[in-house]
Amino acid sequence: MMNATTLILLLIMPLCSLVLPAAGVAGTGKIGEAHSVSMESDRMLVCKISEKDAKPGRKAQKRGDAKGPGNKRELDTIPRVSTLPKAHVTELRTWSNPDYTRIVVVLDQEVKYTHHRLKQDHSATLPERIYVDIEGAQIAPGVKDLPIGDGLLKTARVGQYRPDVARVVLDIENIREFKIFPLSDPFRIIIDVKGERKTEISRLEQSISAARPEPTESGEPPAEERRSPPGKVKTDKVRRIVVDPGHGGHDPGAVGPDGVQEKDVVLAIGLKLAAILREELRVDVVMTRSTDVFIPLEERTAIANKVNADLFVSIHANASLNRAASGIETYYLNLAKTDKAARVAARENNTSLEKVGLLQAILFDLMANSKINDSARMADEVQKALYAKVSRKHHEAKNLGVKQGPFYVLVGATMPSILVETAFISNEREAELLKDREYQETIANGILDGIKNYIKGLH
Repeated sequence: MMNATTLILLLIMPLCSLVLPAAGVAGTGKIGEAHSVSMESDRMLVCKISEKDAKPGRKAQKRGDAKGPGNKRELDTIPRVSTLPKAHVTELRTWSNPDYTRIVVVLDQEVKYTHHRLKQDHSATLPERIYVDIEGAQIAPGVKDLPIGDGLLKTARVGQYRPDVARVVLDIENIREFKIFPLSDPFRIIIDVKGERKTEISRLEQSISAARPEPTESGEPPAEERRSPPGKVKTDKVRRIVVDPGHGGHDPGAVGPDGVQEKDVVLAIGLKLAAILREELRVDVVMTRSTDVFIPLEERTAIANKVNADLFVSIHANASLNRAASGIETYYLNLAKTDKAARVAARENNTSLEKVGLLQAILFDLMANSKINDSARMADEVQKALYAKVSRKHHEAKNLGVKQGPFYVLVGATMPSILVETAFISNEREAELLKDREYQETIANGILDGIKNYIKGLH
């Protein structure tokens, strides 16, 4: 008959060999005797327990906590075996002005995350901070902390909190509120922070480092750096407008029957619109892009917020599987009321209808300060003026009206913002019109008239 010690040894032997992630093997304490054996990316922990340690009533000490006699920290259960993280934090980006900061955390796949706000710890001289824990993620090589120092945040720090949890920490200087939300394809976590502009700051710096294209071959500065000529601004309520030609670079947008690409025609319209806005309204105009470059959707709104714009106009060309579909429509940020509006948002967001549905679920909170009523009024004025201008020359033009939808490019804008679908590039006739310079000028002038009418309504 076996004694009690032999029985206990037989019971615990199957638990002595555990496969753990490399980062999970830590500490120098011994449970009888321990060895680590490298097995590619994993480590095998081989546990040898002496007969003395296996006596009834004796508990094994926690590895890494063995500190000699008197140590009372003990392990009552076998630790949970964690899995290797599959996602990677690949980039950390930021844009800011004195009362707004946007942080973007880019990952290579979708993850779960939680966030918390911690009060200032005077005893440890730690500032107030916000942190985001990203489950199942590791920090990719080359991702570094970002110094900010804009009066709202001091720094954005990133580190490996646990082997399977990456942590992003924002050290707070002085903020009023913040919002955190996800965007998809690629997956990124957006952190928008707002605060009060300091009284000693009288104006914003004019440079935009986030999206500055190279000088043109002629040596002329890029369009967004060509400021309006000196002169009286016609309204003190609108001094700076951001014009955003959609897509660009490796993202062609929708493609017409003959190969014409949305990114090219909307850039041509955007350049024309910027020129006449400067000439007619004597306002400062900033373009998110003035060449064929790719600008992420969240960066476009961040640029508008960074330069403290008064209006934001994003220019696009529509598309449909129904090749007969045609017409002009203008959108502002809100919940999509129709399946068609949701499909348009999915296409412009370069994502799925499912992801649009997820965005709608969190949109109520995001829209708290997004100028919805002002955006709706500007969309209405632009839609009416644009259709009136186009229909004078093209009687077959259709007025599809003002609609609302969850567009990534409009999320987080702190000024009235709209998205204009100038025509259907999927329609053969309208695709030909979009390539025509005269039609492009007509579109630009129609948008100008709508903005003029909106500004008049502000007084």
